[in-house]
Amino acid sequence: MRWRVDVRADIGALPLDLQLAGDAAPTAVIGPNGAGKTTLLRLLAGAYRPTQGRIELGQRVLFDAARGVDTPPELRGVGYVPQGYRLFPMLRVVDNVAFGLSTGPRRQGKRARRRAAIALLEELGCAHLAEKLPHALSGGEQQRVALARALLVEPQMLLLDEPLAALDAAARRVTRGFLAARLRAAGRPAIVVTHDLRDVLALGARVCVIERGRVLQCGTPEALRAEPASDFVAEFFGAAALLAAPVF
Repeated sequence: MRWRVDVRADIGALPLDLQLAGDAAPTAVIGPNGAGKTTLLRLLAGAYRPTQGRIELGQRVLFDAARGVDTPPELRGVGYVPQGYRLFPMLRVVDNVAFGLSTGPRRQGKRARRRAAIALLEELGCAHLAEKLPHALSGGEQQRVALARALLVEPQMLLLDEPLAALDAAARRVTRGFLAARLRAAGRPAIVVTHDLRDVLALGARVCVIERGRVLQCGTPEALRAEPASDFVAEFFGAAALLAAPVF
């Protein structure tokens, strides 16, 4: 499934003019803080509205300013995991994860929802958290629960904003491997915002660099390292030993 973004937006102090496209292979989005990476995800998810342009996912047009098309977030088929997790505070972990199966085209009964949620939590090493409330979780635990909730509904496109940032080193290695395998098996588009080269390498991702609200460069990690278009790109891919080392 292919996707394409060609939008302009005036959100906050930084005007955005973004053109990028991809397919079912993961796309890693990198760039300095404040470059527009999170805003890109919010535009795709429908949380923000572009002033001009068009967003396509497969055969569907999610947004087209010229035609007045603006698909509501809940109908876009997009799973979005923001940095703030946004778990429902009054629902236990298992019910947070299962929530997406309570409505919509993949709706299931309560028992089936809970079974599916617990099975996914087990894969993430979080089954022991199933009956806890979000306030009792660490930041890393909340992050994995939010990831499980997005994955369970098998969205047509997955948007992940620093999905491993709150995890300790050991949990990050395990979750990174799980996520890479899950995305390969799903065969659906995913955009992952990250500041960690190890995430990029583990996901086997194509990389797009955003700076000052523009897409500066896209390509493989090797291509970007060989011909960096900015100091940021050169520094990000400057760890030659890390590029050659195995990813755990």
